[in-house]
Amino acid sequence: MTTSVRTAPPHPPQAISPVPTLVVFTLTAIMSAGQLYSVIPLLGDMAADWQVAQDGLSWLVTAFGIGYAAGFLLFGPLSDRYGRRRMIGIGLPLAALVTALVALSPGQEVALGLRVLQGLVVAIFPPAALSYLAERLEPRHRMVGISIVTSGFLAAAVLLQIAAQSLVGVVGWRGLFVGSAVLFAAAAVATRLIMRPDEARDRAGSLPAAYRAIPALLRSPALVLRCLATVTVLLTFVAAYTGLQINGTPDLLALRAGGLPSLLLIPLLMPWLARVPAVPRALAAFALGALSLALIAATGPGTIGLALLLAVYVAAVALVTPSLNVSIVALAGQARGAALALFTFALFLGGSLGPQLAAAFPTLTPLMYGLAAAMAAGALAVFVSTRKVDA
Repeated sequence: MTTSVRTAPPHPPQAISPVPTLVVFTLTAIMSAGQLYSVIPLLGDMAADWQVAQDGLSWLVTAFGIGYAAGFLLFGPLSDRYGRRRMIGIGLPLAALVTALVALSPGQEVALGLRVLQGLVVAIFPPAALSYLAERLEPRHRMVGISIVTSGFLAAAVLLQIAAQSLVGVVGWRGLFVGSAVLFAAAAVATRLIMRPDEARDRAGSLPAAYRAIPALLRSPALVLRCLATVTVLLTFVAAYTGLQINGTPDLLALRAGGLPSLLLIPLLMPWLARVPAVPRALAAFALGALSLALIAATGPGTIGLALLLAVYVAAVALVTPSLNVSIVALAGQARGAALALFTFALFLGGSLGPQLAAAFPTLTPLMYGLAAAMAAGALAVFVSTRKVDA
């Protein structure tokens, strides 16, 4: 059966000026997603402060990831009901408050609970922001804009770890959380200033009705397959770099930083890349990512070769993420918030599972082969999803 989908509201909201919106949203995206990664360089200082073993504190990473992924499902659909600007206006001040409370944690037990809560409230921003861009950016700017912001979410894995590692010796781990809280507060003010007021929305029915779009969307086999493909993106991304760290790869910080040019290049090329439809673009990116990971496993390259292959892989991740985003929204009709909640849930669910996957492999070579297979499976899921749409 053929699914008929409306991809735009009958009366599109007024378009926005893209530059200030993208600057604010991208910086906020880096700060939001970076909370998952920035704690990694701080674990040693936190363990010394609380006089506990560092190994047990790795759950501080997972705790945030659990809250973050769950928050997408909890809050994403509410932006369809209450508006993007309103939800972001609630979420960022709460993120500032809870992040500041993490800085005051007297021990790991309190910190674990606060990290779950931090992930939950920080997750209000991504689906509302991406839905806002999908609605408000002119079609000629839309793909580029979404690509820039999603690249910010990916770049956070590198930028926030570098920042945390560089500054922890100066301000301490508590000072870094306080600094993050201040930046969330600044983002709350900035988004309030640059976002247009929400359009009038249909709030008929009860509050639980806002969540009915999620099970409705999950009845679409094509959308489910694309969400499963999305899980593999950050799953492989986080697992690859975690595996490099576990295996004591030299120059790891430089290898992480080496991926940044790819994250900058893909949005710049998007005006040309966007001429290719989202699904073929996602298939090509998955294939490129799988190939680069397989070559790392097969050739065991030196530092320079590894850096080049990782840069290609990161470019594939930067390309496939907005492509999957657009392809999922295209199946969702008016339920953009719910669809983007599912997309971001799948994306960061994979990111949360990445460290555990990396730890399951004894050496780097089988890990890279396994991650290449995961990327290939993502491509297969997207390919099969096109048959489900046409069926």
